[in-house]
Amino acid sequence: MKKKLSHIDQKGHPAMVDVSSKKVTERTARARATVKLTSKIIEAIKGNELINKKGPVFQTAILAGVMAAKKTHELIPLCHPLMTENCQVTITLKKNRALISTFVKVTAKTGAEMEALTAAAVAALTIYDMCKALSHAIIIEEIHLVAKTGGKKDFNL
Repeated sequence: MKKKLSHIDQKGHPAMVDVSSKKVTERTARARATVKLTSKIIEAIKGNELINKKGPVFQTAILAGVMAAKKTHELIPLCHPLMTENCQVTITLKKNRALISTFVKVTAKTGAEMEALTAAAVAALTIYDMCKALSHAIIIEEIHLVAKTGGKKDFNL
């Protein structure tokens, strides 16, 4: 049985998925991203928080991630607008990497995966933006979904 992409119509054109017949359920998603930092950036870290001319890097990235989760439908063309009930973004430093973890919860007809992934990606991009004056050798890696619940299929990596 050949599977088809969910956001492509019968003519092969992009199309929003019709969720009108789905049940409203509580849905959650968790995502992660990793930002590899240079030794110069690591040396600039004070007490597990990098503060530069633009402000506190990790705190700003957390806020950017939350804002991005709430605006995912404005950034990803075929995403449904969802009322985000909870969004948590945490950033921890482990050796030369900033580890970003996100959690999003909604009660809706469709899931929160894209919101969690968008939060992780934008938090990572914010770290890059705020640290690029020290080095452009910052690598954003491993943006991925870790878990989701409440939809047709639960997922756990």
